[in-house]
Amino acid sequence: MLTGPRENFMLDDRIRGVPPGTTAFAGSTIGSKGWHPADGAMSLPVLTLDEQAFAGNRDLFFRYLRQAGAEIAPHAKTPMAPDLARALLDAGAWGTTVADIRQASVMLDAGLDRLIIANEVGGKGGASRLAMLVAANPQADLHVFADSVASVDALAGIWRANDVLPPLRVLVETGAGRGGARTLGDAEAIIDAILGSAGRLVAAGVATYEGAAGRQTQAETHAAISGLLDLTADAFAVLRKRVGADAPLIVSAGGSVFFDRVVSVLAPTVARDGNARLVLRSGAIFFHDNGVYDRAMAAVDERHGFALDGRIVSARQSFRPALRLWAEVLSRPEPGTAVCGMGMRDVSFDQGYPVMLGRYRAGAPLPLSGPLPTVIKLNDQHAFLSLAPESQLAVGDVVEFGISHPCTCLDRYRVIFGVDEKGHVNNAFPTYFG
Repeated sequence: MLTGPRENFMLDDRIRGVPPGTTAFAGSTIGSKGWHPADGAMSLPVLTLDEQAFAGNRDLFFRYLRQAGAEIAPHAKTPMAPDLARALLDAGAWGTTVADIRQASVMLDAGLDRLIIANEVGGKGGASRLAMLVAANPQADLHVFADSVASVDALAGIWRANDVLPPLRVLVETGAGRGGARTLGDAEAIIDAILGSAGRLVAAGVATYEGAAGRQTQAETHAAISGLLDLTADAFAVLRKRVGADAPLIVSAGGSVFFDRVVSVLAPTVARDGNARLVLRSGAIFFHDNGVYDRAMAAVDERHGFALDGRIVSARQSFRPALRLWAEVLSRPEPGTAVCGMGMRDVSFDQGYPVMLGRYRAGAPLPLSGPLPTVIKLNDQHAFLSLAPESQLAVGDVVEFGISHPCTCLDRYRVIFGVDEKGHVNNAFPTYFG
């Protein structure tokens, strides 16, 4: 299980899931309420986090990384919940990753001081805002991406004008399909610009994001990712030559889909260097799902990419979906149709519709048999299920759904309700999506 929230926040019935009429109470006391999303009291729809599954995924992936010679700064953009980011740090994460300056502010305010901003911050305006953040948080250990001489010049200009700021650590980003230097020559120019900043910027390593390099076919994806990782290794070699053997460097990559490819190519490079660390930035893998990441783990298995204790094991069978969306059946308007109170405002749909995992009546689980009802359409507030005419799914039943794509589901919720192995609410984790 996970430790409870450290933040002092209040809950009331304006928050999804909190029963109507509930007046404000401390989030830290929620475990005493005895709530269960299927018992009829909680407001539905509601999202829950299986704490045991989350902790199991965390421990499994950390074990894999340790054996592979890698570390991790989990991407906090997935849940934007400082308490969950802290749970990963407490378990041994090297740091935390964020996508922008505002997300960095959230994590710094929560006491998470070692951050990778896995993005460019823009031009002079972005550099100025980053300087404001650093000035307000002098204890911060920040690393920021740069993929052009223009972005480096903007950072260097602001840092020269604010000599009270500590030198800023910059990671040279290579890329394909999104940001990032496309050629070794481009990366060399960025390195030159950083080293030419009169010490106001520090060339702290190289970084990339291989997930954006995906193509339409597996063969094309394999070639694109291989080329990107090779470019990243080449840029690292150039940087090492320029800064010398004594400078500690970072090589950072790795989402939650192709992490095995990152490890296979970049871990040996880092190991040979002896004064660098490989830092992955995976985030969604700790939540997993019943859709896009389930398919991603199946692809890892096809590549024989998940190894523990010197042998290949099944990633798909090892990771567990941790998120559930609970909704009530509102209508059976036609023999083959049911309508649930859950829609596009409540659940992700960009990588596939939610799938039915269970059903409850009066708080008690009911058996599932025959073809399961299938979500075929979502409106703003409604899910349309196709089912056999003889289905026993009834108005008032509570349906437990698995989701596809944690990132675009979690951002719909101000609070994530952590549940124990029996489904009872154990914790409430506030989110800060802005």
